[in-house]
Amino acid sequence: MKTVRLFIAATTVAWVMAAVPVAQAAELEGLWRTPKGWQVKIYKCGGGWCGRVMGGTTMRDAHNPNPALRKRRVVGIDLFRGMRKQGKRYRGSLYNPKDGKTYTGTIEPLSTHKLKLSGCILGGIICKGQTWTRIR
Repeated sequence: MKTVRLFIAATTVAWVMAAVPVAQAAELEGLWRTPKGWQVKIYKCGGGWCGRVMGGTTMRDAHNPNPALRKRRVVGIDLFRGMRKQGKRYRGSLYNPKDGKTYTGTIEPLSTHKLKLSGCILGGIICKGQTWTRIR
């Protein structure tokens, strides 16, 4: 009987340990809605996380610093690439097509259905953020 309990306990610990990376991946991966109604797919890319606009806007990338890209639609572009986990947050660069600038940014999972994105200037002294809601 003691051997059976030990086996069950060891199996349970192994299952929990195996599920941890899946749970961490699931906290970002999926389709998210911004406050303006944009749909952004967050997916694993090159050792980090990327966020691509999938719909919800007809906006063009009119403020892009590269004049050759100013007529392209925002749908299909990445708002961020290579966000990496540091503590409870993911850090990297965020592109804002509304002004064509790239900011130091963070993504902070608030729950399984909410993320807070923040972009900062002046070394993090001034930051603006928004909360995204999971679609799926």
